[in-house]
Amino acid sequence: MKKYLVEFIGTFFLIFTIGCTVIPPNAGALAPLAIGASLMVMIFAGGHVSGGHFNPAVSLAAFIRGKLTTVDLLPYWLAQFAAAAVAAWLMQFMKLPGAAVAFGIGWKAALLSEFLFTFALAWVVLNTATAKGTAGNSFYGLAIGMTVMTGVFAVGGVSGGAFNPAVAVGVTLMGLQTWNNLWVFLVGNFGGAAVAALTYKLVNGDE
Repeated sequence: MKKYLVEFIGTFFLIFTIGCTVIPPNAGALAPLAIGASLMVMIFAGGHVSGGHFNPAVSLAAFIRGKLTTVDLLPYWLAQFAAAAVAAWLMQFMKLPGAAVAFGIGWKAALLSEFLFTFALAWVVLNTATAKGTAGNSFYGLAIGMTVMTGVFAVGGVSGGAFNPAVAVGVTLMGLQTWNNLWVFLVGNFGGAAVAALTYKLVNGDE
């Protein structure tokens, strides 16, 4: 139960930070830095308890990698998506609803962007937080948070820069995206994470 609570808390603060920094006022060019930092500190705070996924796609990658049990996968997802709903609900007391923004250059570019940077995120998570070669390191939270920050800076204008199905649901509930676009995030995020996990196993074997 403690693991699921930690996943809820970490996912909540990630998505709540996104809403606070992206929805005007105070939305600015440094929003990706705040978003990446929020993920970093939550990972450092809760990674030793739950693994610090805070992302259903990362949980899928950890499951394929063999670092998350079948019993835990669904509760992790439920905790993460519940956190997204609560963060979006509380945002109504903080900001006016956001205006949904169309994909910058179409859904194909958005899908590719979400796939590639979710791959990068899951790849970094697996290699810094689960690999034997980096076991016991003190930098994994920074590496993971910086990956998200980099992705949002790079393709935020193309797809919105979710790289996380819970984030996608959260920003849709906040009115920053339309429900018609949700499939792009689900396919891109889960697909990128699954390919990253399979690639990790190909490179590292069963360890």
